[in-house]
Amino acid sequence: MDCAFANLDAAGFLQIWQHFDADDNGYIEGKELDDFFRHMLKKLGPEDKITEERVQQIKKRFMSAYDVTSDGRLQIEEMANMILPEDENFLLIFRREALLDNSVEFMKIWRKHDADSSGYISAMELKGFLKDLFVQHNKNISSSKLDEYTDTMMKIFDKNKDGRLDLNDLARILALQENFLLQFKMDASSQMERKRDFEKIFAHYDVSKTGALEGPEVDGFVKDMMELVK
Repeated sequence: MDCAFANLDAAGFLQIWQHFDADDNGYIEGKELDDFFRHMLKKLGPEDKITEERVQQIKKRFMSAYDVTSDGRLQIEEMANMILPEDENFLLIFRREALLDNSVEFMKIWRKHDADSSGYISAMELKGFLKDLFVQHNKNISSSKLDEYTDTMMKIFDKNKDGRLDLNDLARILALQENFLLQFKMDASSQMERKRDFEKIFAHYDVSKTGALEGPEVDGFVKDMMELVK
């Protein structure tokens, strides 16, 4: 079964999981489970004969090994622990707690904590960043949980062990939603379409609704633009 998930990252896993966890309660059971294992059998290759008996056999074997709570349902944590490497597993769990809406929101918090504009934040600055992030999402988080998130992020993602993370590292960790600019194809547009698209783009980054892009709004726009030309 594991080969069906080969090379999955946290984003890919979450996409598959959400397809079957239709009510988004963090676990799949009943018909959702049957559909999940049927999907996995299809991923194993066309030579496999997919019968109801086969689906139930795989389900029984799988659940006996990985349903650690023995409640007849599969939790997202149980599945993630089995198929994802440590860093991707952490990303998955964290992203369910705090998902950033756009680059402006990200850059607004980043600028506050990257006080010297070095492009990096230390472990202490990261802790403050995460605290503000949870406050912005109206989520209460204990000091011990905040320490746990900070320590885990530094342990996993500070690859060169210099005690800091850069902007791109943190953008990936926090799962910024898809670059807003990707939906626009300016070279194939008429003048009227380009004007309409420009107004949409401006409105997206003008979070403060002042009629001008300022501070983190400019930073967020530039960040997304730079990603397009990499």
